Amino acid sequence: MSLTVVGSIAFDSVRTPFGERERMLGGSAVHFALAASFFTEVRVVGPVGDDFTDEHVAVLAERGVITDDIERVPGGETFFWRGHYEYDMNVAHTDETELNVFGGFEPKLSEESRSAEMLFLGNIQPQLQREVRASCDGPRFAALDSMNLWIENDREALIAAIGEVDCVVLNDAEVRMLTDQPNLARAARQLMEMGPRVVVAKQGEYGAALFTESGFFAIPGYPLEDVRDPTGAGDSFAGGFLGYLDGCDRADGAAVDESALRQAMAYGSALASFNVEDFGTDRVRRLTPDEIEERLQDFRRMTQFDVAPAEAK
Repeated sequence: MSLTVVGSIAFDSVRTPFGERERMLGGSAVHFALAASFFTEVRVVGPVGDDFTDEHVAVLAERGVITDDIERVPGGETFFWRGHYEYDMNVAHTDETELNVFGGFEPKLSEESRSAEMLFLGNIQPQLQREVRASCDGPRFAALDSMNLWIENDREALIAAIGEVDCVVLNDAEVRMLTDQPNLARAARQLMEMGPRVVVAKQGEYGAALFTESGFFAIPGYPLEDVRDPTGAGDSFAGGFLGYLDGCDRADGAAVDESALRQAMAYGSALASFNVEDFGTDRVRRLTPDEIEERLQDFRRMTQFDVAPAEAK
């Protein structure tokens, strides 16, 4: 079992109605890796500058994440994002972005990272996603994330990248935007026609929807009373989702099936729900496997119901 994630490693400064933090450890690859590390061996690939210290590396190493492929750029500064949230915590407002070393990122993967059984291509330039995918002959299951920037400005390359993976993980607005379809179910079907056999539409606090060739599944968001910082929730969802899939006991090399995908949706939602309970990586860093299983049981109770037969009239 092994999982490689390629994406951003960042410092985030975030303000929400419930507090404010400066230069927290963040980035798509970090949130993904921490969540996935509860289920499998994770290798993280991304660039950092001189301001990224051993203390920051330790956050990942403490969870067993393999950091050998983190590229240190001498004289550079790590990607920085500043943003804020108002009371609609589903909407992030960007106040400042400094790409720094991430602007010239050219992923360099070790042989171990290239041969991992699963691959997640974080929200990076689509052509880079394609190059990484082409260099990796080990994955039996590959997934990617993207954003409206690439949909608007690099659509053809993104569609090509989508055609080369097994799974796409986007938010529901991005699925509609990419396909020019207002109906999510139709949009997902159209997206699958581009190549992937699995489409996951993230829906923020409302949960997530899974579309496959054989069916549809949806899981609600966990009803939290204390949401402090949603930054990285989508990446934590993806980490829980892919991490669980890779950690499943499939010694015979069997393909990812419908049952595993549905279970993975629940684990992804559980990890996302923990992520938002505190700022940055703080909540996931102190998370325990027992807490994850307890929340998974909550999801089972939330989604279980009995259907009484209708009375004939």
